Amino acid sequence: MKKTKFLILRFSSIGDIVLTTPVIRCIKKQYPNAEVHYATKQSFKVLVENNPYIDQYHLLGKSLNEFIATLKAENFDYIIDLHNNLRTSIIKFRLSSAKSFSFDKLNFKKWLLVNLKINQMPDVHIVDRYLKTTESLGVINDNQGLDYFIPAKDIVQINEPYIAFAIGGQHATKKLPTTRIIEICQKLSGKIMLLGGKEDATAAEEIEKAVGVNIINACGKYNLNQSASLVQQSAYLITHDTGLMHIASALKKKVISIWGNTVPEFGMYPYLTEFKIIENKNLSCRPCSKIGYSKCPKGHFKCMSELNLDF
Repeated sequence: MKKTKFLILRFSSIGDIVLTTPVIRCIKKQYPNAEVHYATKQSFKVLVENNPYIDQYHLLGKSLNEFIATLKAENFDYIIDLHNNLRTSIIKFRLSSAKSFSFDKLNFKKWLLVNLKINQMPDVHIVDRYLKTTESLGVINDNQGLDYFIPAKDIVQINEPYIAFAIGGQHATKKLPTTRIIEICQKLSGKIMLLGGKEDATAAEEIEKAVGVNIINACGKYNLNQSASLVQQSAYLITHDTGLMHIASALKKKVISIWGNTVPEFGMYPYLTEFKIIENKNLSCRPCSKIGYSKCPKGHFKCMSELNLDF
């Protein structure tokens, strides 16, 4: 029986790619004789190389033309575009023999919410919106949640109980000030493992100095899979709106999710796991962006500085 070849497109970022994993799994398990390919950036290889539902992955380097030539040689039957930007539009145009289905980003509705504070966003998680692209092919949500696969070589063994705290974030306006992270840590009992990249090391050292022996500083010391392993072993995860939040959802961990300038109404809150949202709902300026800024555009950063952290 001839394979039906699917190409799924999503080029960034960590959380967004993890959120596409139900689409990968549902196509592979539900569509007869499906061969699933996934295209993303080279920097996100770690997110696709261990997924057993992906038959082949394709990594974008510097040349889009060379990348498209590689994809064209595969003779795909279907393209599932879960990014829907200029780059993916070019790919779909160049691979015109394949039938394509594209994710609706709802950009106008996001614009209304950010700029006019008019909420026309559907009360639907982005995972369900991603899966809307495959409905006409008979591929539907299996309600099994997100996937994240940690290879054996990256499993880290920790022999004591702890709470994990992902202190980083892609944008400054999505992160608590370090003083407020210290405030949370000082209220918690037991060990707290700080997770983040090398860019979070200075803040982690400041937290460790202020809080003391209860802090396990793991920032910049582990790769993404190893950090996922640390989340998996934790009692629960405290996090900003980050990729680790979605990885924790995939691992079915309880999540305390802290939101700054963005809002859960965009549809990217923790999926099919126990979670609690912490946000400041008393501000007329929020959300000020669908992504984030390097600093508060109003100068006061009340969404984080005045956030009630009693959870």
